[in-house]
Parts: sequence; structure tokens; C-alpha cells
Amino acid sequence: MGNRLSKIVTRTGDAGTTGLGDGSRVDKDSPRIDALGEVDELNSLVGVLRASALPAAIEARVQEVLSVVQHDLFDLGGELCIPGATAVKTEQVAQLEAWAEEFNASLTPLKEFILPGGTLAAAHAHLARTVCRRAERSVVRLAHHEAVSDQARQYLNRLSDLLFILGRSLNKEAGGSDVLWRHNRGHQG
Repeated sequence: MGNRLSKIVTRTGDAGTTGLGDGSRVDKDSPRIDALGEVDELNSLVGVLRASALPAAIEARVQEVLSVVQHDLFDLGGELCIPGATAVKTEQVAQLEAWAEEFNASLTPLKEFILPGGTLAAAHAHLARTVCRRAERSVVRLAHHEAVSDQARQYLNRLSDLLFILGRSLNKEAGGSDVLWRHNRGHQG
């Protein structure tokens, strides 16, 4: 691994193609590269969330969970980078479900839709959630053309749920609440 990234500027992509982990080359706008790019963007946003000011009461736990998530997303990127590979395991999907239940346990049931926002950390969680949904759509689109593991799709689906719950938890633990959508607000214009 030491020499693999020793040269970053290679000029090999100047013609609009990029290399995959198996050595093959594909167009940079292929469904596989779209999915890979969406997962990379999601991982970057999870990094932004981790760099945000988190409520002290749950900071350590959120950091622990999101660290694992970032590594899992790197696994998923590796899977997408090698056609036919499988890197995301059923256990990783199950772990997301367990964390979602853990964080959701202290939240009040929703009776209204909520708007993304509240604290900056919660807003980052909601932004990561929307990018996660986009990544999921890209992986589903890729699966229409090439084999993609069920776990890859399931992982992104569960992660978006967890990020939604984390947004709510971050607002609650910061002393705030959900930002409720007011459907009967009338329109001023």
C-alpha cells in the first residue's frame, strides 16, 4: 500500500476515463463512478459532522459510531471500485439498525414532519442524510446495469435512517428540539 498513492497527479484520467480497483478503465460518468463518487461525498460529509461541535452528553458515542461509519463507507467504496466484489457485510447493516434503535430510544415519537436544521451539527446530519439517499439512488441505478450486493443498498438505506435519528438526537441533547414543518402557516407574498 505504501507506493500505491505515492504519485497523485498521473494524467491517466485526462481522456475522461478512470481506473477501477481491478485495473480496468471506465468513463468518469459511468454509473459505477457516479455511485462511487456519491459514497465518497457522503463519507466527506460524515467527516464534516464529526468535526462539528457535538453536545457533550453524546459526543463520545456519536464520534465512536461515526468513526465506524466512515470506515464502513470506505469498505463500500472499495466494493464499488472492484466490479463483482463484496465488502459490506450483513453484520454492518445490523449494526446500523442497532445504533438507530439506541439513539431513537430517548426521542419522542414524531407526529409531524420536521425540517432539516436546529443546531449546526443536526443540520450537518440532515445534509449527510440527503447525500446518503442520493448515494443509495446511485447504487440502485448501478444495480440496473451491473451486479451490486444487497448489503450495499441496505447499508445506505439504514445509514440514512440513522443520520435522520442522529439529527434529532443532536438537537435534543443540545437543549433544542426538532424544527417542525408548519403546514397550516398560510402564505404571505
